[in-house]
Amino acid sequence: MALPVRDQAKYWGVVTAIVVFVLLFLGNVLLPFVLGGAIAYCLDPIADRFERMGLSRVVSVALITLIALLIFVILVLLVIPTLVQQTAALIDTAPELFNKLQTALTEKFPQLLDSDSVIRKQMIAIGELLQTKGGDVVNGLLTSALGLINVIVLLVVVPVVAFYLLLDWDNMVAKIDELLPRDHADVVRNLASQIDHTLASFIRGQGTVCLALGSYYAIALMIAGLNFGLLVGAIAGLISFIPYVGALVGGTLAIGLALFQYWGDWVSVGIIAGIFAVGQFLEGNILTPKLVGQSVGLHPVWLIFALSVFGSLFGFIGMLVAVPVAAMIGVVTRYGIEQYKESLLYRGLEDKK
Repeated sequence: MALPVRDQAKYWGVVTAIVVFVLLFLGNVLLPFVLGGAIAYCLDPIADRFERMGLSRVVSVALITLIALLIFVILVLLVIPTLVQQTAALIDTAPELFNKLQTALTEKFPQLLDSDSVIRKQMIAIGELLQTKGGDVVNGLLTSALGLINVIVLLVVVPVVAFYLLLDWDNMVAKIDELLPRDHADVVRNLASQIDHTLASFIRGQGTVCLALGSYYAIALMIAGLNFGLLVGAIAGLISFIPYVGALVGGTLAIGLALFQYWGDWVSVGIIAGIFAVGQFLEGNILTPKLVGQSVGLHPVWLIFALSVFGSLFGFIGMLVAVPVAAMIGVVTRYGIEQYKESLLYRGLEDKK
């Protein structure tokens, strides 16, 4: 005999409260494990495919680890030093770029030279803010998110966690399935299958789209000769999981830098703008339809809202779990709407006629 609905709601409410409490107070500690779990989840289909080819689970995971290690070494040797260098150079150059903008605007709009002009005062204040806060931002990054100890922990713990989770992924799923309430096991499996489909379509598919777009933007901008092209391409690709936002932010940043670098050479500026136009065409007509599909069910506004809420509540760890949690909430909400439409609360006396 199943427990009354009130008791079930009480128990599941306690579980939810515990999860929220853990995220709030152990967010930084959980970061390597969340990252490791996300990596294992994304790589599990590849391990399953290797197993279908006749390899054992251990050999499959070892092969994936070797490939990942090779890619990491290539990134460390070729990409990351340049990316860090361009990031630091862009921060150092920001005040100079702003001064050039101020000079260009004063040439076009002489009234800005008026010392009593509100716009001039605001521009001077922004320039001083950039000059004074630029170093603080760098120091803050170096002492917090990019602190040596944190980096070492992430580089060591995350791969180890991902390796062991990937090795035992199928066993863990089977164990969790055994713990499901028997009365609701079929419903939970159905919802879990829908959540997995949504996450697979979004995280794996959209992750591939972000990687492809980031690589395209970075390579194309560097070939075009844009300063900080690798950095701009990486930023555009990283945030491309929010439709149009990656191209908008990256395009605005790239075109702004191009205007300073190629002022008067409108052909070069047009080439930079064309790179992002082509990227949008590839994303909307080839990459997203092929790799993500149309059945993900995550609206861009819902994604932005989830990232904002979870980021403000749980910090960086909240932003990492925002997308999967948003996907889960979306699936459960759609299921709840279906149940509501089949209930007497929605149908009223219609069934009695």
